[in-house]
Amino acid sequence: MELNFKHQLGLLCVTLLLPALCTSQDSFTCSRATYYGSPDCYGNPRGACGFGEYGKTVNDGSVAGVSWLWKNGSGCGACYQVRCKIPQFCDENGAYVVVTDYGEGDRTDFIMSPRGYSKLGRNTYASAELFKYGVVDVEYRRVPCRYGGYNLLVKVHEHSRNPHYLAILILYLGGTNDITAVELWQEECQEWRRMRRAFGTVFDAENPPRGDIKLRFQLSGNAEQYWVQSKNVISGDWEAGAVYDSEIQLG
Repeated sequence: MELNFKHQLGLLCVTLLLPALCTSQDSFTCSRATYYGSPDCYGNPRGACGFGEYGKTVNDGSVAGVSWLWKNGSGCGACYQVRCKIPQFCDENGAYVVVTDYGEGDRTDFIMSPRGYSKLGRNTYASAELFKYGVVDVEYRRVPCRYGGYNLLVKVHEHSRNPHYLAILILYLGGTNDITAVELWQEECQEWRRMRRAFGTVFDAENPPRGDIKLRFQLSGNAEQYWVQSKNVISGDWEAGAVYDSEIQLG
């Protein structure tokens, strides 16, 4: 009876330790990944982050939809290293993907574009075998996004109408922080006014200030939160589709 109790206690300890072992080594977390269909193997330009064509081709099309990493849209633009765990097929570095969409699967944290999923494999043959699996066990970790030569860009969303409605989306978010809020400067009130997160990485405001518009962004991550202000303004004659360089370099 005593031996049986010790045996059961040992099994309980192993069971409790498994998640810790899975998440402690090199800060990787265990999960599963799959892929979605795409006619050209790139990302989905209609992804829930609102990136449009940028969401299709950023990072050479190695992108992913996520569920709990979505964070109500603030997870958009985050970068992850994802490695599968079948030694004979999986590349030791795995794939580097950018979050551009929301997606739920069978206990999966990543639903990847075909271009992203193929990079899990050691070579072309290995990648083809991984596609046959459909869903694979993986481990992942957050890594800095690096866009050589690009500052944080602000694009005026296609649904914007000057001067009554301004919506913006944020491109080339470097580093490992999330943008959790955006504010614009209300000159006549001498105060910052919070923009609404419409969806994904799209923030909007009804009746925005006339003239040039100053923006600032709240960055959150690693238990810290701070604001950075754009060094450039959105010009008063803004129109849908216009892109502005914030001159903010994050990394």
